[in-house]
Amino acid sequence: MTSIIFRACTAAACRVASNFYTGRRRVLQQAVTNHVISLQQQTCVAQIHYRNASSTQASIDNDDTEQTHDDGLYLLTDLSLATQNRIRSMKARHDEVLRLLHEGGDPTSLGKELSTLREMSAYCEKVAEIHAEVISLEELLQETEASGDEDSKDMIHEIKDELEELEAQLQPLSQKMHKSLIPLLNPDDAEELMSSDAVIDIRAGTGGDEACLFASEIMAGYEAIAKSGGVGGKSWDIEILSCSKTDLGGVKEASLAVSSRGGGGGGSYGYELFDVSSDDKPEEADDTAQKLLQQLGPYGFFQYESGVHRVQRVPVNDNKLQTSAVAVGVLPAIPESQVSDALPLSELKIDVMRASGAGGQHVNTTESAVRITHIPTGIMAYMQEERSQHKNRSKAMRLVAARVHSLRKQQALQERSNARSSLMGGGDRSERVRTYNFPQDRITDHRCKVSLQGVQSWLVDGSMVGKFAPHLYQMERDDRTAALEEELDDSGKDEKKRRKK
Repeated sequence: MTSIIFRACTAAACRVASNFYTGRRRVLQQAVTNHVISLQQQTCVAQIHYRNASSTQASIDNDDTEQTHDDGLYLLTDLSLATQNRIRSMKARHDEVLRLLHEGGDPTSLGKELSTLREMSAYCEKVAEIHAEVISLEELLQETEASGDEDSKDMIHEIKDELEELEAQLQPLSQKMHKSLIPLLNPDDAEELMSSDAVIDIRAGTGGDEACLFASEIMAGYEAIAKSGGVGGKSWDIEILSCSKTDLGGVKEASLAVSSRGGGGGGSYGYELFDVSSDDKPEEADDTAQKLLQQLGPYGFFQYESGVHRVQRVPVNDNKLQTSAVAVGVLPAIPESQVSDALPLSELKIDVMRASGAGGQHVNTTESAVRITHIPTGIMAYMQEERSQHKNRSKAMRLVAARVHSLRKQQALQERSNARSSLMGGGDRSERVRTYNFPQDRITDHRCKVSLQGVQSWLVDGSMVGKFAPHLYQMERDDRTAALEEELDDSGKDEKKRRKK
């Protein structure tokens, strides 16, 4: 009987204790909820007043430090103050674009801009929610500690646990916001990277016949990967604009046109959080790299092939290791409908002549070959592949237009102080970018410092293009990130000097 009474009392005591702690938990949650609702109401009122401001950027510049910290970004301690201010300006611009759309603004341009800012705005709202909960919990913690009640120790412990959980949510948010601030595809180039066709120039360099043979292998690899549509699963069209071959089957010089014709690339404007950094798990990195490549058109897929490709191997007719080189240039193609606008006839010198070499009755008998020279730049293209002078002229015009457009683009980049950094190089065909070492069965890209084993397997189907491209896009984003950090830090220092004055 005594044991039964003891067990009954123990069970009753446990139920009382459980009800007590459950009640404490509910009180804590209700207190936090009430604080959060109050702060959210205050935030909504502040946002309404803010959106009605006449100048978004001016309001940011004139805010006091305490007002600026109401958004909770100061909790993201791994982001510099300048970066936080840049994020605030993006959030403010997002709200302003929404207002302009509601007032009947241009849905095309504003909608595109809104898509680039929506993700960052969502992150800011999430940080603001966490910030409101942190403030509420800190106030509740101060009140509970001030009470000095022995029974409040458990509640203090629960509050601190809640604060730790909220702080744990901030780190991944901070990383996502940093990546969203610098999209993987440069916004200035994103549309061209995803929609433009490509013209690929291949030219054998030092190494004689061995260089020509390797040029033919690279050309075959590019053709193979292009026929599979990069990695998109849809075939791209390939047109050989010109090709000069040797008696051994090598290629001295060739130009290819790769066209999607609606069959590859596309999607959004490259603002997805594709991250191919080394911190990712292999399967996650492969998945995100695949998503990136599926967004790219022919030019975006092949653009980082520009440069000198060096091969080290023993020729068939020799027993010594030989080093040869092939220069590759990848240019964005100009649509045929825009060629005449890009190249006015007043800037062109067009010569027609008889074709040379083997090829049948039309060789040396009809003036089917065409040479077009762009007078201002001296860029020239010679075409004799077709029997028709009209077709050769059309191909030569496309090739000259692509080369002139590429030159103008490079000049524009050089004029800007934030041209691509030395880590990536300028995409110039004179820059060594990759080495194919056959004795060691290894391909090494010297820009991203990534090596692949199995030269022939990667080269024969051109799959090395899709393997290296994500790493190179990641490097280009890292360069832009460093440049932006430097720019923001400089602007922050200038702002501090201005306020002191």
